[in-house]
Amino acid sequence: MADEEIVHQSALGEQSAFQLANVTKTAPQYGAITPRWLVRLLDWKPLETGIFRINRVDEGKAIEATCGQIDETPLPGTYVQYEEKPKEYKLNAINAVLNVHTRISDLFSRPYDQVKEQLRLTIEHVKERQESELLNNADYGFLHKVAPAQHLKTRTGPPTPDDLDELLTKVWKEPSFFLAHPRTIAAFGRECTFRGVPPPTTTLFGNPFLTWRGIPLIPTDKIRVKNSDNKSKILLLRVGERKQGCIGLFQSGLPGEQSPGLSVRYMGIDNRALASYLISLYCSTAVLTDDAIAVLDDVVVSNYHEYK
Repeated sequence: MADEEIVHQSALGEQSAFQLANVTKTAPQYGAITPRWLVRLLDWKPLETGIFRINRVDEGKAIEATCGQIDETPLPGTYVQYEEKPKEYKLNAINAVLNVHTRISDLFSRPYDQVKEQLRLTIEHVKERQESELLNNADYGFLHKVAPAQHLKTRTGPPTPDDLDELLTKVWKEPSFFLAHPRTIAAFGRECTFRGVPPPTTTLFGNPFLTWRGIPLIPTDKIRVKNSDNKSKILLLRVGERKQGCIGLFQSGLPGEQSPGLSVRYMGIDNRALASYLISLYCSTAVLTDDAIAVLDDVVVSNYHEYK
């Protein structure tokens, strides 16, 4: 295989670059970009060493206290016992290496800078991957961090107001938001309309969201719908370290930091005239207490009603 063919396989081709420089009059439009509401709504905690430890109280030991004492009986002594083996979480890295041929960046960077646009789109992809990992990663994704006692199943299949009320009993201390696929939220809206209780809306970030009991339903396509049975899940979260809820973790002070936890570093030019850039994003999550998150499983999103 010729060296030129190898270059075209690992970097932007000249014909594609020509299209951006001479035909397309807008910046490249990446249809996979989403609002990434979860990233915006999470409380993010910076780390210094890439490790986060959750020190919890051992609830198996009772804390003794008295009430209404009127005599001189000695007060009971007590103390708070901590868990001896606290959980530790390590940051996970999402990496991508962008290659741009110097011929492309030299000749085809007007009206749009090829390197800048390639970096922008690659960073957008990395951030989309971040939101997916925050939910689905087997080690730290929220869908894998729900305690067994915090799982519920729907009563009849479709997501009804009764189901979301039951979910609220699991995260009743200052719940922040529901999180579900757009099809799941649409299915919940249909069930509410069928029962004559259409959910009200609220405005966040200048956008309207459906709510239930005042709690917004936030859409994300990263909670997937199974094509085999049209079933999905609904998460309910309490966020914030002060609330002992769910938090995001990131590394601060990275070399080449572009945004919290995200860095871009130039790696040089090789003997094929390929300029390389390393994009790295470090993140993880932590659920500070078990009652900060709950999930409604087996939610059917394909139910419709006929109105007479």
